[in-house]
Amino acid sequence: MRYHLSILALFFGLLLPAFDSNAQWWKKADEAEKERSKGMLLLTTEVQTEATVAINQMYNFHFPEAEREFNYLKIKYPQHPLPDFLLGLMQWWKIVPNTRNEVYDDRLIGYMDQSIEKAEKIYDETENPEAAFFMAAAYAFKGRLHAERKHWTRATLAAKNALKYLEYSRNFADFSPELMFGDGLYNYYYFFIKQNFPLLRPVLWLFPKANKSQGIAQLEKVSYQAFYTRTEARYFLLQIYGIENMNEKAYGMAKYTSETFPDNPYFHRAYARSAYMSGNIEEASSLSKEILRRIDQHYVGYEATSGRYASYILGYYALYVYRNHADATNYFKQCMEFSKATDATDSGYYWASLLGLARISYQQQNYDQAVDYCKLVLESAEKKSPQHTEAKKLLSESKKARRKKR
Repeated sequence: MRYHLSILALFFGLLLPAFDSNAQWWKKADEAEKERSKGMLLLTTEVQTEATVAINQMYNFHFPEAEREFNYLKIKYPQHPLPDFLLGLMQWWKIVPNTRNEVYDDRLIGYMDQSIEKAEKIYDETENPEAAFFMAAAYAFKGRLHAERKHWTRATLAAKNALKYLEYSRNFADFSPELMFGDGLYNYYYFFIKQNFPLLRPVLWLFPKANKSQGIAQLEKVSYQAFYTRTEARYFLLQIYGIENMNEKAYGMAKYTSETFPDNPYFHRAYARSAYMSGNIEEASSLSKEILRRIDQHYVGYEATSGRYASYILGYYALYVYRNHADATNYFKQCMEFSKATDATDSGYYWASLLGLARISYQQQNYDQAVDYCKLVLESAEKKSPQHTEAKKLLSESKKARRKKR
């Protein structure tokens, strides 16, 4: 008996130092984590791990799964602005497939206001840079929505608040990849607004000068360096590359984001459009047919806006590549129906579909119908658009051919 007790004593005597050593190790690890994150929840490994899965679910349009995780974070960190901000961001991504959809506006604004309220409380007590970061981000998203709704005064006020807190956040260097996102957007869109919205140019006097090329470079850096804002940067880069006719970069970014989030309808249609713009006929056709299939199957987020893109691409190929008038007619008419469903008859795809139908009518020697379609293009398309120019020319040719036929 004494022998067994001595063996047990020896066994525990050997283990206790190990237990004590482990305790010391965990204590040191905890202290190291606190030092690394400087008390900022955003920078803790635990929160980044917890948030990663949920954020990826959100970008992949698995909203119920993402919402469960965000609400778990809200229970775990009830006074922190992060969960409300993420819940607000999720409302924005419900809007993204069709930005004319206002169903989620109030919820987005509500969550962002809650995030700001919690961040303000922390900021007033501690002047915590993390709180300033959330106020900058939440105000930026409010401004983003107000601009989409053409509420320019609200958008301007939100933008000024966002810039104010963004400036303060710069005092905390570890946030630099995330902060660069705001800088990049500002630097690029300052010039975009200046060029495309003449009525808003006087407002720009309220803001500091910007650097367009630097803005693009900053967003590109954020797209692979940041943790929380990398996908948002990629979303904006897809639009910017399109605006700037950087088709090769747009294609690479669209392919990557769509393959990373295969159930995201916005990235899916951006990939289809980029493949189309790059001349990848088989790839663009396959992607477009899959978009239409998912719309028919009622996949989350797949709706008429994505359908407008996909049906036009397929109609274009049917007419100009495969010379299949029947398929082209069906796809162009489908594109027009999708456009009407989203009140987007002022879009290039709608005008181009009308023009496609006019060309088919002309080729089939149905000149009366060709004239009617051309007139519809001229009535609806912008005068400086290529569709308007082409319709004007085709109208003249159709009238001339009609006279000869008679």
